[in-house]
Amino acid sequence: MGKKIQFSLIYRDMWQSSGKFQPRKDQLVRIAPIFIEMGCFARVETNGGAFEQVNLLAGENPNESVRAYTKILHEAGIKTHMLDRGLNALRMYPVPDDVRALMYRVKHAQGVDITRLFDGLNDIRNIAPALKWAKEAGMTPQGTLCITTSPVHTIEYYCKLADEEIAAGAEELCLKDMAGIGQPAFLGELTRRIKEKHPDVILEYHGHSGPGLSMASMLEVAKNGMDILDVAIEPLSWGKVHPDVISVQSMLKNAGFDVPEINMDAYMKARAMTQEFIDEWLGYFINPQNKYMSSLLLGCGLPGGMMGSMMADLGGIRATINNLRKKKGEAELSVDDMLIKLFDEVAYVWPRVGYPPLVTPFSQYTKNIALMNLLTLEQGKGRFVMMDDSMWGMILGKSGRVPGEICQELKDLAKQKGLEFTDADPHTLLPNALDDFRKEMDENGWDYGQDDEELFELAMHPEQYRNYKSGQAKKNFLADLQAAKDAKLGAKVSPEEAAAFKHAKADAIVSPVKGQLFWEFQGDGEAAPAIEPFIGKEYKEGDVFCYVQAPWGEIVTVPAALGGKLVEINAKQGAKVNKGDVIAYIERAHEE
Repeated sequence: MGKKIQFSLIYRDMWQSSGKFQPRKDQLVRIAPIFIEMGCFARVETNGGAFEQVNLLAGENPNESVRAYTKILHEAGIKTHMLDRGLNALRMYPVPDDVRALMYRVKHAQGVDITRLFDGLNDIRNIAPALKWAKEAGMTPQGTLCITTSPVHTIEYYCKLADEEIAAGAEELCLKDMAGIGQPAFLGELTRRIKEKHPDVILEYHGHSGPGLSMASMLEVAKNGMDILDVAIEPLSWGKVHPDVISVQSMLKNAGFDVPEINMDAYMKARAMTQEFIDEWLGYFINPQNKYMSSLLLGCGLPGGMMGSMMADLGGIRATINNLRKKKGEAELSVDDMLIKLFDEVAYVWPRVGYPPLVTPFSQYTKNIALMNLLTLEQGKGRFVMMDDSMWGMILGKSGRVPGEICQELKDLAKQKGLEFTDADPHTLLPNALDDFRKEMDENGWDYGQDDEELFELAMHPEQYRNYKSGQAKKNFLADLQAAKDAKLGAKVSPEEAAAFKHAKADAIVSPVKGQLFWEFQGDGEAAPAIEPFIGKEYKEGDVFCYVQAPWGEIVTVPAALGGKLVEINAKQGAKVNKGDVIAYIERAHEE
């Protein structure tokens, strides 16, 4: 029997690479036992990346979700791991040291075993402190090599980074092929060299399937000593996500490797349940383009998970550019024309900004510079005219050292703008922040939570956490979900038919008198604004729905009819209504 290869199910990244949101706590708790039943996973990626943030955006508590999810997996002996963006931790911009250190204590207490710690620039200064903090908190620190293909990203470059991360405390290493553009032979040789020098360090490979190289890459790294491979399951495998465990297991088994068997009955249950989650609500936020592979990604090196947002951005810029071209009497550009132009411009920009690995957030910055260049070139203004602080921050070194050399044109432009380059250690530029967030928690009377996990969420995602606590996040999310459902329905039927369908099982809540509408008379606190309820709010028969103040001063209570779920609101707080006006619709509960 050949070398033993283990599999890690990257269920979190399957969703993040496909769309916007993650399954809820109740859904994860339902599917976790099925992952165990499949019998082939040594690890499951449970959280990190955007997981915590999008939970808050959906009005859910990520702490409760992570604790419940990891507990089930732990009881079966499956290790759990999270994705950690180094200096940016679990968001898209730098995080103070004290907040980052707290993150590892919180996540370890919540049941997360391993943190996959990457830096978008492969700057060891952004990685080393976090490796230490994770280890001190009791987690297994997994260092990461962000793989890309450029003249500066050589095998020697990556071997040096591997040595630095191991010396700084990394107990494992991940080859993170985030765009799937790592060449199989290159990855195989890199794996061989690292294993040869560090035979006891566990190596894990993470490769997206977008450009089509990942299966060959998996075979090459396995042949050269890789220990663990990240895999996905249907219906979210392939496309721009990850290879499916069935195909990977079959390939390796045929090649003589010792791989675990898959309980196919359980696989089909997990597949069906994931599809159920998609059909229930998550599918409304999945970009269908992410189901397709594209060899075009090899040229630009952009991660497949960016394609959806990139195409949306491209559409807006294309409309503006075509308006300019029409005024000049020039032919309009098709979407394909624009796509090739963008890929070519990324290829132009990337070396000039120092070949940053095209991973979050630097892939976005590089793409945005290229996109803005297309617009300003069409306007006759030249390149590098429209760049925000984030883009300049990458160029100036505020997020770390770029692997290559910044071009002279950008150096001159920075000088003209009075901007200064820095080689300071990025994490030293940020003051500690936890005391300020403790003060805010105390002033609001908010509990710090078990193991300070609520304090951590506020400090990591301030805006999203405040909206979660106020209920505004849930309100916004349910409104977005309803809008997505309406848009999907509206694409198939007329507006009149859509309205009729939406209201078919709903009771109209009408104003009993002429007057002024009040949903409530104050918010949850003295400073909280009074706002309308969120779409999806449940009412029981006889519950107070709202109030109408009649012209003579009487406040009339409006009941919630037979109860049910709020599906539409037609009036805002303080609106003037007439007797008989429809205020809202409440959908009755299903009757047998």
